[in-house]
Amino acid sequence: MERGERVSGDHPLGVLFDIDDTLVDLEGAMGATLHEIADEGLSHLSDDDWIEYKRLYARDPERHYDSFLQGKATFTEQRIRRVAHARAGFTAVPFDAEAAAGWNRAYESTLPRHFKAYDDVVPLLDELDERGIPYGVISNNVHDYQRAKLDRAELSRIRILVGIDALDVAKPDPAIFLEGVRLLGTPPARTLYVGDNPVVDAHGADAAGLVGVWLDRAGLEIEDGPQRRISTLSAVLQFLPPVR
Repeated sequence: MERGERVSGDHPLGVLFDIDDTLVDLEGAMGATLHEIADEGLSHLSDDDWIEYKRLYARDPERHYDSFLQGKATFTEQRIRRVAHARAGFTAVPFDAEAAAGWNRAYESTLPRHFKAYDDVVPLLDELDERGIPYGVISNNVHDYQRAKLDRAELSRIRILVGIDALDVAKPDPAIFLEGVRLLGTPPARTLYVGDNPVVDAHGADAAGLVGVWLDRAGLEIEDGPQRRISTLSAVLQFLPPVR
């Protein structure tokens, strides 16, 4: 169910998006990759075990990705720590440095093959192009890695991309949002920011002076959620001026 209000006052002039699990199904890509490169130590997993294993890796309960954003771990280190934590509950097969390095090589070569845009992305971008509304993306990853991801997901049409290496800050720091609107050429108060994280994306964008919209594909029940919540990207159109 969609929840929210049309933007008060003037309609938005531009739209910025998060990438991972907003435009590109990263969780699906990671899950497919984990299956494809699984070793014998995971061959006994049941279907339910696989669901939990992939969930642990994707959701990162020990917040290793945050360590990367804080400069306390490299991108590869956070990835290996995440899979080591996920593996620990399902196999006693050792995951030493050599095994981890081999796993990471396999993961890096396999993951890009599974990058795909959600089905609701291209229709929305087509509509934005038709209406002459500019759009771009802001991501909590580095520019070149995310550029390659968008291209692999057949989203090369998105030219404006701000990564964490642009200003050495990450969402929800206001500076990264404001860099996005600067490149887009629209006032913050008339720019939507759409992302799947209610705190980092929606609340973060609101705090930076943009119009934050939470994309809740899973229909989560949380307290004190963002004011504007949608379940599909097609609902972004409700915030835009009507077609005359």
